[in-house]
This record gives sequence, structure tokens and C-alpha cells, in this order.
Amino acid sequence: MVPQSEASATALLNLWLSRPQQTAVFLDVDGTLLDIAESPGAVVVPPGLLDALTHLHRRLDGALALISGRPVEELDRLFHPLRLAASGGHGAHWRESGDSPLRRTTRDLPASVRVQLNALANRHVGIHVEDKGSSLALHYRSVPSLATDLRVELQSLLRSPAGTGLRLLNGKQVYEVVNEGVDKARAVQRLLEMPGFAGRLPLYIGDDVTDEPAIALMPTLGGLGLSVGRALPGASAVFSDAQQVRHALMQAGGNHR
Repeated sequence: MVPQSEASATALLNLWLSRPQQTAVFLDVDGTLLDIAESPGAVVVPPGLLDALTHLHRRLDGALALISGRPVEELDRLFHPLRLAASGGHGAHWRESGDSPLRRTTRDLPASVRVQLNALANRHVGIHVEDKGSSLALHYRSVPSLATDLRVELQSLLRSPAGTGLRLLNGKQVYEVVNEGVDKARAVQRLLEMPGFAGRLPLYIGDDVTDEPAIALMPTLGGLGLSVGRALPGASAVFSDAQQVRHALMQAGGNHR
């Protein structure tokens, strides 16, 4: 099926939110709720988004979760004072509600791998390192010409004994080394087993390669996948950008206060 337009994405979102007792919503953050920035620390939470998420959380009786590559602690800082169910590090840790403790699903990256990745980054001017504990990201947004060389070096490292049990994620001008068995589809499935989400149909919105497993999972669960910026496998419709996603969520919140 060819994904439909922005108008269709908004219409589908509104249709699913008209059945709040049957729906669980899972939202990627960077590139979906927030515009991509030059560095992770430079993102801005636009006015109105917190209110929209707060109203949506109430409307869904808590069945709203953030599914991000960022650590959950960063999500809490970004969206303070709102605390939601969340999965961070692409599923490396999670909580079933804003009041629940974090649970870990995987180990931190070995110190030796961290040292090698930082050394690799230091060989190139303009690479921004983001150490998340369970993963490490190398952002090359300011030096896009390094994409190929950087990927080759990272793949070589992961083929060595030090790379056992690790894999490479390719995002929007970022490469991230993560543990095997960690992805956003598993993060969604884990939350769907929790009391606040169980028995509901999932709606997932995401924009990047790291969101593909979750969006591709949606049809198999009777759920709805919506992508941002481009059609991702399994998506039923596409929002043009993060601003359009925010606008749709704000409209939905404003109509049901």
C-alpha cells in the first residue's frame, strides 16, 4: 500500500484518537515531536507541545509513551514537568509510567569499546560524541562528507573481537553503536504487556531508520504506523515534518480539553 498524504495522516490520527479507550500511542521524539538540531543538546520544545501531550496523556488514561534513542532522564528534562511512560536508548531501558522506576534490558557498552569509539571520533574534526551509557552515537551533521569514511571505520571496529554483541544503527547524520537485541519494536511490545497499555491497539509515529522496526510491526498487531518526512515500511500515511505532527497533536488536544 502506498502511504497517503499529510492530510490523510492527520485524519487517521484523529480517527484513532476518537477511540481513546482502545488506543495506545507511541511517539518518537527527535524528528517527530521535535525538529532535528545541530546537536542533541540544541533541540527546542516548542510552545504548546507540552500542553498537547499532557491532554493526550489524560485522554488516553496514561496509554502514551515516548520511544526514543535518548536516555529517559533526558526526556524528563526536555519535557519537564511532564513524565510519561518511556523507553530510552532505543529500548535499552524503560518504565511503564511516569511514576515507575527505570528497568534495564541490556548492559552498558564496555569501557574498552567506549575508548575506541572516542579515539575514532577524535581522529576527525567536527564529530560530536553522545555517550548514552548503553550506546554511543557519533553525529556528523557538521561534516557530512565524512559519512562514508566514518561508517567504514565503525564497521571495521565492530568486526573485531571488541564488537562482539554490538551492532551499528544508521540515523539522520548519526551512527550509533548499540547492543544486539535492542530496537524500538521490542520497546513497544514490552510496554503493550503492561496493565496501562495491554489490550489496546498501538499507534506509532516516527521518522527515522531506527523507527522502522516499530512502524513495520504495527500492521501485525492491528495497529497504525505513521511516518514523518518520508514513507517508512509499514506506514499508512506520512506527515511532512515534525511541525505537522505537533500541529496535529495540538489540534487533537485543543479539541478535547
